[in-house]
Amino acid sequence: MRKLVFATGNMNKLREIKEILADLDVEVLSMKEAGVDIDIVEDGKTFEENAFIKARAVCKASGHLALADDSGLEVDALGKEPGIYSARYMGEDTSYDIKNQNIIDRLEGVPDEERTARFVCAMAAVFPDGTEKSFVKTMEGRIGYKIAGENGFGYDPIFYLPEYGKTSAEISPEEKNAISHRGKALRALAEYLKERDTF
Repeated sequence: MRKLVFATGNMNKLREIKEILADLDVEVLSMKEAGVDIDIVEDGKTFEENAFIKARAVCKASGHLALADDSGLEVDALGKEPGIYSARYMGEDTSYDIKNQNIIDRLEGVPDEERTARFVCAMAAVFPDGTEKSFVKTMEGRIGYKIAGENGFGYDPIFYLPEYGKTSAEISPEEKNAISHRGKALRALAEYLKERDTF
């Protein structure tokens, strides 16, 4: 079976990726499972640059096709913060309950129509032959008024989806995969992998 290495240590993210790529004849490995133990400095200025930095490093270290994503939350009323710093916002060890509450507090008094936000995902693939491909997708929504839901992780509990009347942490994993930024980017990548067929 063909192998690909996903550049993440986040088990929630890895589970999501395995679900979405389940119909591809490929074994999805975490960096740890692939024996890749490297420190990667994400010093890009965009989600796409950071995704490529990770994918190139993991491809070089593993010798396999490497996928990496860089994703985050952009809140329009906060000048698109936290953006590429989403994971490091308020410090890497700060819990998401605190980060989420901080964003809600900063938007106090901001009306619905100005609470627009999106999740952005840049998905990069780097092949051992040097080929590189990326897809950037978004999921649009608003910042809610309270933390709600147990299904998601990260900023999902404050990301309100008007069409569902719920946060992205309150919809099922299947519903989320169908509309999420990462789901869209991964499906675009999966189509590309099917067409390419060799890696």
